[in-house]
Amino acid sequence: MTKSSPAREVVLDASTRRSGRAARKASLTRERVRAAWLFLAPMLIVLALVAGWPLVRTIWFGLTNANLADIRHAEFIGVANYLSRDDGHWTGLLADPEWWRAVWNTVLFAIVSVSLETVFGTVIALVLNTRFVGRGLVRTAVLIPWAIPTIVSAKMWSWMLNDQFGILNHILIGMGVLSHPIAWTADPHLALLAVVMVDVWKTTPFMALLILAALQMLPTDCYEAARLDGVHPVRVFFKVTLPLVRPAVMVAVIFRALDALRVFDLIYVLTSNSPDTMSMSVYARQQLVDFQEIGYGSAASTLLFLVVALCIIVAVLASRMRFDEAQ
Repeated sequence: MTKSSPAREVVLDASTRRSGRAARKASLTRERVRAAWLFLAPMLIVLALVAGWPLVRTIWFGLTNANLADIRHAEFIGVANYLSRDDGHWTGLLADPEWWRAVWNTVLFAIVSVSLETVFGTVIALVLNTRFVGRGLVRTAVLIPWAIPTIVSAKMWSWMLNDQFGILNHILIGMGVLSHPIAWTADPHLALLAVVMVDVWKTTPFMALLILAALQMLPTDCYEAARLDGVHPVRVFFKVTLPLVRPAVMVAVIFRALDALRVFDLIYVLTSNSPDTMSMSVYARQQLVDFQEIGYGSAASTLLFLVVALCIIVAVLASRMRFDEAQ
């Protein structure tokens, strides 16, 4: 027994040291968590006042019959703004064909514009990632459309697309493409196309910037190996480059999709309240301001918020699933 006592003491001493280190580590973790919450508290309080309270207020107004002329005497009506049945007919936001048309316009705008911006942004990023004379100047020039405020660029394009003095019609007629001027933003068949074209022109540099940042972080050894093996550049792009930049591309697509779903200023400046291009945000603004229906417009704003929140949740869950599969 006396021979084994030193070994037992060594084991106990090592166990004590391990438990002490674990306790110190747990204490340090708790202190870091408390410090993190302490630093985040002011921002969370400001965020709750700036964003949380208006959101709660909007949700509440969506459950009332509030009107801008007499907002103080609003009465609670439940979900009647969303859906109700009166005299055998369904009424409310979910039964309004104009609302569903605005939903379709928004979804179509988001899908087409984000898809085109992703493709064009990838092409521009690949070009800017190569070495050529004046690359820095070209990179700066590419960012100009994105740097221009949306209201300014939309108004500029509304003049360029004008059917009487717009330069776009003048150029196309001079080239023989058109025989007569076209009212791009007034034609029901071309208005949404014109809006998508302007949005692609403005936001493609944003996609290109994010994808270019991802391209510059890629390792060069895999490209050198592919060049030595004589692999075609197109095959290298689809087998090497695209899988490596896919996370950055997905982040850019998610951000742009969320931004496109709540588009307002671009559509409102170009086509105002036209039903051919009306988005969910424009519809909510029309109900709130033009018709002064605070309750009905707040219900539309609440549904828009739920759509965007649902997209965020789906995107986060999908990214987590891909991360788990990669691990």
